Amino acid sequence: MSLQHAPPDPLSATFSALADPTRRAILARLSSGETSVTKLAEPFDMSMPAISKHLKVLERAGLITRGREAQWRPCRLQATPLQDVAGWIEHYRKFWELSFDRLDDYLRELKSKEAKKERERKHGSKQRKD
Repeated sequence: MSLQHAPPDPLSATFSALADPTRRAILARLSSGETSVTKLAEPFDMSMPAISKHLKVLERAGLITRGREAQWRPCRLQATPLQDVAGWIEHYRKFWELSFDRLDDYLRELKSKEAKKERERKHGSKQRKD
């Protein structure tokens, strides 16, 4: 019996593709507009087959599209998967903001209690002197 792995959900595929710094750099370059595979490969110290593997990962994740126009192989950024990631992260940003707000409230409460104790201590020492 052969066990087949289910394809990853789109969000997992996107995060997996973004996990590599070379692929993130490729996406950053494509954010300026479409360009050829050759131009994309220029700043990287790696072979064209290695660049091609990175592009395939990005393409499978839906982050880029690749075309073919004669000898030119244009690559284009596809932002939809990044919007999905941003939406997922937004949920947690709200969580952290609420957590920090609660922490701020707690710290203000502690500071207020400390100030009250300090006033009572000073006020109590004045009464003893009198």
